Amino acid sequence: MIHNPKARVTARLTIALYIAVLATLLITTFYPAPVEGVSVSLMLAVKLLPLLAFAVPVFRGHNRGYIWMAFVVIFYFTQAVVSTWLSEGAVAPLILTTLTFLLFTVAMVHLKVNRPAATTDA
Repeated sequence: MIHNPKARVTARLTIALYIAVLATLLITTFYPAPVEGVSVSLMLAVKLLPLLAFAVPVFRGHNRGYIWMAFVVIFYFTQAVVSTWLSEGAVAPLILTTLTFLLFTVAMVHLKVNRPAATTDA
């Protein structure tokens, strides 16, 4: 649920970053080459299913879903940072690091902006 116009902007930005992270994970599965001897469907399931579980809350703008997605994104960020470090700055892990950082940050900004208006009961 969107509570104000600023929240619409942050929600759309979160959706765009969410899709970008999913696309990056999908692309890095096949590029530069799939890992030999590992099932591609298994790799995609391990990479994408934890994030795909939050598709409905992200697209509908549910605050509780954003909170839980942020917890999961922290794991993706950590893995991306380690991959960037071990690959000495390869482009794909660097892009994933940046996108996950931005997704987490924009989701948190959205939660701040999208708070329901306080009601005064007096």
